[in-house]
Amino acid sequence: MQPIHLMDSAIEALERRMSAMPPVAAMQVRVEGLAEHGGLCLHAPLAANVNDKGCAFGGSLAGLMTLACWGSVTLALERAGLGAAEVFVQDSSIEYLTPLYEDLRAEARLEPGQDWTGLVRAFRERGRARARLAASIRSRDGTLAARLDGRFVALARS
Repeated sequence: MQPIHLMDSAIEALERRMSAMPPVAAMQVRVEGLAEHGGLCLHAPLAANVNDKGCAFGGSLAGLMTLACWGSVTLALERAGLGAAEVFVQDSSIEYLTPLYEDLRAEARLEPGQDWTGLVRAFRERGRARARLAASIRSRDGTLAARLDGRFVALARS
């Protein structure tokens, strides 16, 4: 994962919004930036997310990947001037492939066949949009530790 270290006002606002959620604050999540494909990259220290075996807690892995996807959709809409969107995870599936004994870094991306432009256009036209995203957490050596596939929806605030 080679994130683009881009801290614009929308990313800073998203990071503040995430850190205002008590579970996210406890995980000590921070935004690393955007990947080249437009997905969000997040980081959380192992020390705040460790289980009884000394590796990353499965709930933290799931939470960080879900947040990376949720944040990617939220950020795409906010950067398009559509901050009146509420983004939710509709469903997801997670695979835990190997224990992770280091800090957690999640990267989200749209699934093939999806694009940010289409998501924004659908929301503008209908006041709602849906996208399939994937997120992954890899160790420093590139080994895939966990992955998430999910469907996220954006709805206009009522």
